[in-house]
Amino acid sequence: MEPTRVVGRAVRSLRNPIRHATLMKYQLIDTPETLARASEVLAGVSRISADCEAAGFHRYSDRLCLIQLSTPGENLILDPLAVDVSPVLKPLLEDQEVQVVMHGADYDIRLLDRDLGIALRGLFDTQTAASLLGAPAVGLASLLEEHLGVKLPKTHQRADWAQRPLPTGMLEYAADDTRHLPALADLLANSLREKGREEWAAEEFRALEGIRWEEDDTDPVTRVKGARDLGPREVTALRAALAWRDEIARSKDRAPFRVVSEQVLLGIVVARPASPLELGKLKGMSSHLAREHGRELLSRLQEVDDMAEEELKPFPRWRGNGAGRPTPEEEALANRIRDLRTLKAQELGLDRGVLLSNAQITDIVRSDPGSLKDFRAIPGIRRWQVEILGTEVLRLLKKR
Repeated sequence: MEPTRVVGRAVRSLRNPIRHATLMKYQLIDTPETLARASEVLAGVSRISADCEAAGFHRYSDRLCLIQLSTPGENLILDPLAVDVSPVLKPLLEDQEVQVVMHGADYDIRLLDRDLGIALRGLFDTQTAASLLGAPAVGLASLLEEHLGVKLPKTHQRADWAQRPLPTGMLEYAADDTRHLPALADLLANSLREKGREEWAAEEFRALEGIRWEEDDTDPVTRVKGARDLGPREVTALRAALAWRDEIARSKDRAPFRVVSEQVLLGIVVARPASPLELGKLKGMSSHLAREHGRELLSRLQEVDDMAEEELKPFPRWRGNGAGRPTPEEEALANRIRDLRTLKAQELGLDRGVLLSNAQITDIVRSDPGSLKDFRAIPGIRRWQVEILGTEVLRLLKKR
């Protein structure tokens, strides 16, 4: 009798998982043996749907924890924490001839690049496709319900994907993220074809494929609501508090916001409690955290109090590309382009930010292109955007 492993409603054959494809909800790939069999399943496929799960909501590191893959007959869940999946996935996902259907692939592409060294090719992104069709809601759950009548469960949306072993319910939830993507992609591709927007989508897909992981060197205070209104000494103290939190989060492998929220840290910087006991009494502050690490925080805040004025680092007042704040003339021109963009978006049934983002408008104004060729050369600008808006935008630029 052939041995099998039962995981909830999922049956994983220890000899030939392919034979049981019709009975399986998913196959968990977490050993060298099952990875070898997965390689056989994936050999020669021309289309696959994919999704990734990371641990950033719960853990300090947002490391890649699962990769879900679906073929016409198989749903595979690969565990990169248990086995090196790169040798199997890299040739598959980097093959331009294999279509990879994903939804909202931006961050997943970054994770695949950083953690597995994979530069994905052959992408069809259903979220991007829906955006280019003017869909009012582009979340996967909304699109599946609208187009396929499929309702995705929300039970594990914020689950800890780094935990092991993973419960059956979480694995089934993960498999649901990819099993319906090919059918959705087919419907959206047909609509793109009917509207003459296939080339738009192809250009966006290729741009997504070019994304790579980049370390975030943004000043952390810029992400704290209300920090902009603080004085230089308080801003410097807030940086010290954020660094204190980051060290604790890293040591406990916990998402920083789960240690203490940014707004609580902002309140601490303003209130300046005199002791760990007072610190622990502040709203939103854990008394245990205050007892265990509060003295160190208060010591760092005192160091900031002792700094000379010239040592303080105020809130960065401009976070743009180094060109400084727009002049009144530039802002007026940008507003005219925004008005044009909004009108065109309404005509096309698109969200105005999909047609042209405000950041792109700022880049256009500052680049001041003199021709359509110059317009297309602006980083981040797509050919399809130039085709729709190029001539009229150039006309506005020449009038200034």
